[in-house]
Amino acid sequence: MIWESLRSKDGRAAGTDITKGIVLLTLAVATSIDALAVGLSLAFLEVNIVLAGSTIGVVAFMATAIGFLLGRKAGKLIGRRAEAIGGIILIGIGLRILLAHIFTV
Repeated sequence: MIWESLRSKDGRAAGTDITKGIVLLTLAVATSIDALAVGLSLAFLEVNIVLAGSTIGVVAFMATAIGFLLGRKAGKLIGRRAEAIGGIILIGIGLRILLAHIFTV
C-alpha cells in the first residue's frame, strides 16, 4: 500500500483490477474458505445460528457504512496520502501482534 501510494502519478491507485480474472477467483475461494471455517465453528459450538448470523450481518453492515462515510470525509482531508497512512497502520498492527506473540510467556 505504501509503495503504491508513492508510485501513483495521478492520484489513482495503479494496480490490478480485482473484479476480473484469476484475482477475482482467488478472492472468491478465500472468502468461501473463511465462511466454511466460521460455519463449522458455529456448528461445533452449538450456537443459535439465526442469532449469530443476524448479529454478524448487522455489525458488518454498520462497520461498512461507518467506514464508507468516514472514508469519504477522510479522502477529502488527506487525499492520496490515505493509502500510505493505511499501510503504516497495518504495519503497526502487524508488529503489535508479532511482538505480543514473541514476548508472551
